[in-house]
Amino acid sequence: MERRKFLTGAALGAGAALAAPAVAQGTRTMTIVSTWPRDFPGLGISAQRFCQRINEISGGAITTEYFAAGERVGAFDSFDEVSSGNAHAYIGADYYWTGKHAGFAYFTSVPFGMTTQEWTAWIKFGGGQELWDELSGEFGLKKLPVGSTGTQAGGWFNKEIESPDDFKGLKMRMPGLGGQVITKMGASSVSLPGGQIYENLVSGAIEATEWVGPYNDYFMKFYEAAKYYYTGGMHEPGGGLALGLNASWWGSLTDFERAVITAAANEEHAAAHDENMAKNGEYLQKLIDEQGIQVRAFNEDVWDGFAEGAEEVFEETRDHSAMAAKIDDEFQAKLREIGGFIGKFEGQFVTQRNRILGLG
Repeated sequence: MERRKFLTGAALGAGAALAAPAVAQGTRTMTIVSTWPRDFPGLGISAQRFCQRINEISGGAITTEYFAAGERVGAFDSFDEVSSGNAHAYIGADYYWTGKHAGFAYFTSVPFGMTTQEWTAWIKFGGGQELWDELSGEFGLKKLPVGSTGTQAGGWFNKEIESPDDFKGLKMRMPGLGGQVITKMGASSVSLPGGQIYENLVSGAIEATEWVGPYNDYFMKFYEAAKYYYTGGMHEPGGGLALGLNASWWGSLTDFERAVITAAANEEHAAAHDENMAKNGEYLQKLIDEQGIQVRAFNEDVWDGFAEGAEEVFEETRDHSAMAAKIDDEFQAKLREIGGFIGKFEGQFVTQRNRILGLG
């Protein structure tokens, strides 16, 4: 009995010791800008949930001031807003910033690249975080993973895609290196923030778009302008979303504060992916039953066309700079190491399970 009392007291004491530094220093406000609209199903809700968890985990020692896209700055102005120190952090997809450095694409997703499981393993235990820090440090930033959507849909089209030639002249919303791939195939790649895609698709300013997957896409109503929905594409096999923090501000935080933000980011990175995996099947069926969309898969000729375009894009990306080549070298090596193992084990199991159970 005495030993149990001692252990209970010790545990309470340890908890009090952890909380004390944050309480003693008062409340810190963290200003966060986002590339997603407010209350946006999927991505927007994920960002807002992350902010709430910082408040909860810190016990109120850190409060967040969240601005969705357009409320403080435009979606694509988030990087500069944080790099300059006007805000403390942004939430978005780092492949939006390839105009600043081609290497940023690898820290969201690249064609024929890593799935979310593979990418997270690389970032956390395979040297990816160190590369991300090195690149981001050149812009006065510190990055953490803060979400993932899993393998994304190939996109929404108003015609069937039966050969690589069907991309010629096509105006399609697709950012990052994936957008460069379809450009090599003759398409016109357009980069638009999420809140502007629907109006451009309906007006005909773009003829096709990719966004995320069935759960997120259902609420975007792309089916009003495009009825052909393609399953897994080459452009975003997985990867993660970024919490971009002003490096000077991050360095000014206490160990407790950095631990809170990191814990909340890690939690949301997993939660966002899990939510998408739980809901995508349900919402794909809703799109079929309620909206009459026609689900298609790219054939092997189209996949081969993607591969040819991707080869050119990677060569050009490596030529961008020594840093871009370094990132590509390490990314590709870990893709083969991690992805090769997963293919032999989980991949083999899933293939045979789905064959036996008759799953799609």
